[in-house]
Amino acid sequence: MTMKVIAIVGMTGSGKSEVARLFAGSGFARIRFGDVTDTEVKKHGLPLNEENERLVREQLRREHGNDAYARLNLPIIDSALRKSSVAIDGLYSWEEYTFLKGHYGENFVVVAVYASPKTRYTRLTARAVRGLTRGDAAGRDKAEIENINKGGPIAMADFTIINESFLDDLEKEVIKIIKWINE
Repeated sequence: MTMKVIAIVGMTGSGKSEVARLFAGSGFARIRFGDVTDTEVKKHGLPLNEENERLVREQLRREHGNDAYARLNLPIIDSALRKSSVAIDGLYSWEEYTFLKGHYGENFVVVAVYASPKTRYTRLTARAVRGLTRGDAAGRDKAEIENINKGGPIAMADFTIINESFLDDLEKEVIKIIKWINE
C-alpha cells in the first residue's frame, strides 16, 4: 500500500483535531502543524494564548513565507511516512497546500471539515484548552481568511465533512473516508 498524506483543513473550531484523532486511531501518524507555534511561543517564554500564538504564526510566515508550516514540518512528515500514512492536523494556507501537493502529488489528500461560525464559536467558547471568546474567534477567522489564504485548501478539498451535529455522525463520515483512502 502506498503511504498517503492526509491534510485536514477547516476553520478554527470546525473539528479538525477530532478528525485527526480519528485518523490516528486508525493507524495514521498525526502531525499537528500548530505544534511549531506552541514550541516557538514557549521558546520565547510567553504564555500560550491567542495573542502570542498569532504573533508567532505571523512572524514565522514573514520569515519563511506563507508555506512556512509545510516546509518546517516536511522532515517530520517524511520521517513518519516511512512507517505509516500521515494525518496533518491543521494545514492552513494556499501556499502550504500547493507546496505539499507539489511534493506528494496524488498521495496528498485534503479533507475539509466544515461547521458554521455559530457552531464553531459556541464550541470555542466552551473549550477548556485553547478556548476563544466569540470576538477572538471572529478575529482569527478574518485574519486566517485575509492574511494566510485559508479558503483555498478548503475549496480544493477532496472530501468535505459537515460537522454540525453529533460526534457519532462525524465518526461515520471519517470512517468512510479512511476506507476509501486505504483501498
